[in-house]
Amino acid sequence: MIRFGIDRLLNDPDLRKPLRGRRLALLGHPASLSAEGVHSLDALMALDDLDVVAAFGPQHGMRGDKQDNMIETRDAFDTRHGIPVYSLYGEVREPTAEMLASFDVLLVDLQDIGTRIYTYVTTLAYLIEACARHGKALWVLDRPNPAGRVIEGSLLEPGWESFVGAGPLIMRHGLTLGELARWFVAQRGLACELDVIAMEGWRPEAAPGFGWPLGERPWVNPSPNASSLNMARCFPGTVLIEGTTLSEGRGTTTALEVVGAPGLDVPRLLGRMQELAPEWMQGAFLRPCWFEPTFHKHAGELCAGVQIHTDSPAYAHSAFRPYRLVALLLKALRLERPDASIWRNFAYEYEFERLAIDLIAGGPLLRQWVDDAEAEPGDLEQRLSADETLWAEQIEGVRLY
Repeated sequence: MIRFGIDRLLNDPDLRKPLRGRRLALLGHPASLSAEGVHSLDALMALDDLDVVAAFGPQHGMRGDKQDNMIETRDAFDTRHGIPVYSLYGEVREPTAEMLASFDVLLVDLQDIGTRIYTYVTTLAYLIEACARHGKALWVLDRPNPAGRVIEGSLLEPGWESFVGAGPLIMRHGLTLGELARWFVAQRGLACELDVIAMEGWRPEAAPGFGWPLGERPWVNPSPNASSLNMARCFPGTVLIEGTTLSEGRGTTTALEVVGAPGLDVPRLLGRMQELAPEWMQGAFLRPCWFEPTFHKHAGELCAGVQIHTDSPAYAHSAFRPYRLVALLLKALRLERPDASIWRNFAYEYEFERLAIDLIAGGPLLRQWVDDAEAEPGDLEQRLSADETLWAEQIEGVRLY
């Protein structure tokens, strides 16, 4: 049976000894739950040997569900516990000196989904740097990476750092949040008092979850559109669609599991993909579908698209490469429609100058490959394979499991 970091801390007084007599703050969100389904803030507050004096919420809030990007959460006051709840996705993205002065140790209990652009990763990086500068300790209460250990994508290029790219990580990083914290500290040479309360019993190679403990813990949305394990598996690829004029399914019940737009000839598109790189289409069941978003891109319009299923017998965890799959879809679309306006040209995560697709991909490489009529899958494969090998070497020393 798996035990998350929060459960070990709650059930083992010896683990809590170094925290006694110190002012604690918790960074959490709606998925910050104990094995009993109690929110981590409530569970920690119920302990008589700890002093929790503040809380922090990332994008989408500590307990709430702000639906879209660039929808801010305000600072609040928790009347039940009598503590301030500071927002790190409101007036500020990084903690202020006043916020940092409120605590001695920050406990981080966030459910990540294993993709570089997920903003909780950037929030973690900002907090580690702030704690290092101000002499604060940071403990990560570790949770599973539901996408498992598979690595995929390109490394973020120098100069392309943003709120969806905190550093030279790869798109699908294969680490837990605790391991990512160790990587940030090592990569930046930070003098931070970091501790990771590791999980017990996490088996990322075990079927059928391959990272998520199916049958042991319920799936609780870590953000409003992360509604299933299937989404978490697809996300390293489908997130690229956020940088395009296509719909990634926001405004439907299967956001970031479907891709489409009005007027797409999906059978023709899938056929073109099959001709270009059939090996990039392996590992999942691809289903032509129709959907009509109720808000966001193409709201109220009927979209032809593709739904990606990793919850069928066709799923092969080690063969499924969502980044390559979606890159291939964009390449086929560009070849089918050379003059189409594919790339999103409106603001993305408060970036108004740089193209969203470049921010998401960590540089212009992917967009340039898609737009180059002469570029072939093998050209992109060469770069991706090299970056994946390099990342695997870089993280060897930070893995805990």
